[in-house]
This record gives sequence, C-alpha cells and structure tokens, in this order.
Amino acid sequence: MAAAPAIQFEGLTKTFISRDNKLVHAIHNVSFDVAEGEFVALVGPSGCGKTTTLNVLAGITDLTRGRARIRGGSPREARFTIGYVFQQDTVLPWKRVVDNIATGLVIRSMPREQRRHRALELVERMGLNGFEQAYPFELSGGMRKRVALATTMAYEPSILLMDEPFGALDAQTRLVLQDELLRIWEQDRKTVLFVTHDIGEAISLADRVIVMTARPARIKAQHQVGLPRPRTAADARSHPRFEELHEAIWQDLRPEIEAN
Repeated sequence: MAAAPAIQFEGLTKTFISRDNKLVHAIHNVSFDVAEGEFVALVGPSGCGKTTTLNVLAGITDLTRGRARIRGGSPREARFTIGYVFQQDTVLPWKRVVDNIATGLVIRSMPREQRRHRALELVERMGLNGFEQAYPFELSGGMRKRVALATTMAYEPSILLMDEPFGALDAQTRLVLQDELLRIWEQDRKTVLFVTHDIGEAISLADRVIVMTARPARIKAQHQVGLPRPRTAADARSHPRFEELHEAIWQDLRPEIEAN
C-alpha cells in the first residue's frame, strides 16, 4: 500500500472581496499531493495565488471550496508540524541572534538550558559562529535570512513552507543559501513546499516543479526534475538536463506572465 501524502490539496478554490468591493477569484480547483520527504517548488506569475496556497496550508487563510490536508488531518490540527519561512524579514530586531533562534522554543515552553543548547547548535549549523550575541542590524541580509531559517528549524517542523525566502537577496548570496538549504534538506529530508519566481532556483532545489497559471491560479504543468542528489546549485546548473528543463518550464510560464 502506498504511503499517504504529507500534503494534499483537493479542488482548492479561494475567492475574496477586494478593498474596492470587487470579487477576486484567486485560486480555482487546484489539486495536487506532496509526498513525505518530497521537495516541491511552485512557480507562477506575480499575484497568481502561490502565497495564498501556502497560507491555506498554514491555517492562515480559509478555503472557499475544496480541501487541504496534512497527513490526513486539517491544517489547524497539524499546525505544530509546520514551519513557515516568509519572504519578508521576520527576525526580531530587539533580540540577539541566539535569542531570535530560540523564540519558537520559548513559545513551546522548552527549558532554558535545553533551548540555549538547541539555538547554539543551529548557530553552528547555519555558519553563524561569532555572531551569537549580535543584533539583526549588525548582520548582512544573507545572515539575517540564515537566522530566520534557523528560527524555523529550531522546533524541528517536519513540513517546511517557504515563500520566496531568498527573493530579496543578491544573486551570489542566493546561491550560497540555496546550497545551505540543499545541505539541510539532505540531512533531514523534510517535506518542502517552496514558492519562487526564479525557474533556475526551482530546478536547483526541487524534486518537482509545479507551474501555476495567471489568476485565478490553476495547475498548468508539472515537471519532474530528476537531477541527481546530493547536489549543489552549481551542480544543478551545469547538468545537461538543466537547460532543457528551464526552457520547458519557461514555455509553460511565459504565456501566463504575458496574460497577467
């Protein structure tokens, strides 16, 4: 018997009323599964509903119709198994690095020594040694993003939702952090649903890339990446299949961007 999917969307539909009192159809009849330990990337034009899809799974946004399930249960029932890395900076400016990383552990009432040990372990793992007592304003954008990722990883969620986490970074820093994420994923094999506008990033990271249409979002195409693992972003981009995949995804995506 096949294992049940970690994530399951069935007929996901979302409409809402805009500020100028118009009905907006954000997502229409979207269905797909994500297997345990699978890394899936969502790509699509701006404003097509990718973030809304993540927010439904996180229990932040309610469905209009359809169903979202996490290991057979509702998103709210499974909320403590989910980690969410947002596009915007969520590092707390008044806390030092080690205290930022421990934030979720405080909420979960982990004893002080235990959470400090876990935070310092992640400082080491994320390459933040020497910055344990630094405040966010003393860090580069890439280091702040490492802190945000460590903060999410601290309470060991089994499912990661990532909404363009590296979108605001320069190209070189993005490549470094893509490699960090690939390394972490290889160690833990968490289930990941990753939103990005960058086709190259999607191919470099994911097992499967799902292309969404312009709003209202539907599933237009799905592409199995099939590049060997473990890999780095550079490995992926130098593989003969990379350009073929990039072109195929772009041909799916381009009409949706032009229609947006």
